[in-house]
Amino acid sequence: MTNRKSYTAEFKAALVLELLTEQKSIAQASRENEIKDSVISRWKQEFIERSPQVFEKEKLGDEREKRIAELERMIGRLAMELEMSKKVSRFLSSQ
Repeated sequence: MTNRKSYTAEFKAALVLELLTEQKSIAQASRENEIKDSVISRWKQEFIERSPQVFEKEKLGDEREKRIAELERMIGRLAMELEMSKKVSRFLSSQ
């Protein structure tokens, strides 16, 4: 059984950028890094397919901010409910 090599995202991106800027061919990158052509081709395809996501960052950030604000409101409401429950419990136990 062979162990698969693991490559960092930075390594993959740098390699694909070399291909896209035509500094190296897939065959040359394959030989130099001892990685199959098919693997490098897949990395290149994934890179190209996911590149539009770089520009969707703002939208994703807005959705996160909305979710955070909603969760903060929930926490505030639950904290108030807990405080009221404690007061009611103290009041009832003192009677």
